Amino acid sequence: MTTRHSGLTHLNDAGEARMVDISSKAPTRRKAVAKGHISMTKETLELVLSGRAAKGDVLATARIAAIMAAKKTSDIIPLCHPLSLSSVEVDLIPDGRGIEIRASVSTSGATGVEMEALTAVSVAALTLYDMCKAADRGMCISDIHLLHKSGGQSGEYNAV
Repeated sequence: MTTRHSGLTHLNDAGEARMVDISSKAPTRRKAVAKGHISMTKETLELVLSGRAAKGDVLATARIAAIMAAKKTSDIIPLCHPLSLSSVEVDLIPDGRGIEIRASVSTSGATGVEMEALTAVSVAALTLYDMCKAADRGMCISDIHLLHKSGGQSGEYNAV
């Protein structure tokens, strides 16, 4: 069945999970931007920025992990379509109380890349936590959300 249950595209009329059929959708240029934050002590932030963390270059590792995660989103989110991504950009911005994480993902395809951008941000934050937990177990990952989405039938979305 291709109908929706309660307005949710990933459920059929019986309420069962399904992968949405995108075969009739025309490919368009699609982009999504997501962000999140990891807070940490001033000392931990200084350690990260100095490049002296015991596990190595924390920011470079988090950036690579985010890119890898965006590429593997369909392997870890059950109903996501496998996509050929055109671009993944990850910015890690120190802000005095931690690091803001932004991921921008684009493709030309029949479905959007919101989940890839959100996954990239999530995995970057988890990688930062993993690499710094010996110094600061009180770090807090928060505020992961979609900032922008463009392309496709639903048009453009910008967070308020």
